[in-house]
Amino acid sequence: MRVLIADDAPFDVQPGATVGDAEIDALYASTGPLLRLNFVATLDGAANGPDGVSGSINSGADHRGFAAMRRAADVLLVGAGTVRAEEYGPAKTPLVVVSSKPTLPQSAQGANVVLATTESSGAVESDRVWICGEDRVDVARVIERAREAFGPHVLCEGGPTLAAELVAAGLVDELGLSWTPHPVGGARSTHPRIPDGTDVDVDLTCRHLLEEDGTLLGLWRVTR
Repeated sequence: MRVLIADDAPFDVQPGATVGDAEIDALYASTGPLLRLNFVATLDGAANGPDGVSGSINSGADHRGFAAMRRAADVLLVGAGTVRAEEYGPAKTPLVVVSSKPTLPQSAQGANVVLATTESSGAVESDRVWICGEDRVDVARVIERAREAFGPHVLCEGGPTLAAELVAAGLVDELGLSWTPHPVGGARSTHPRIPDGTDVDVDLTCRHLLEEDGTLLGLWRVTR
């Protein structure tokens, strides 16, 4: 993988230099509280492929960045719709699933998986069920509880609706985005952008940009 831009890299690097997994881990590492979004998109801006899931637009390079961000995170945050569509299973890193329903999707049942839902869902508060809001999930409260339970670095892997809510609430610190060399066309209703569903207006600055086999991996920090 080549480094194109890495202005604040924690090691000496020249543009065009090749880096391995240890250097990639260092580029995505962080200290202190952080909420990072991680997405893959096609060159024409779709957050999923022809089959409606992101797996069909992944690449080997994107997976390397994805794995590095997971290794850096204390806890994963994912919307229930994405869990169902992508058939998420339990991961080594604790997983918090955001849903308006009182139960976890079947694929995500596991000892280190928590459901964050609402009082109106009828769910009962427990170690693995967090009530965060009355009729709508309070995403700020979810982030607060995730950090209290698991640690300061939260990695949100989608979906686009949850991402938009987090950005609109001013909670997001960084965006990790991979572009894979595929267009899919189609309608936005079936191929949403990231984020999607809520208008947002934020400025970001580029921390690094990497390239491998036509896939671009970028990391941007929200300007406040």
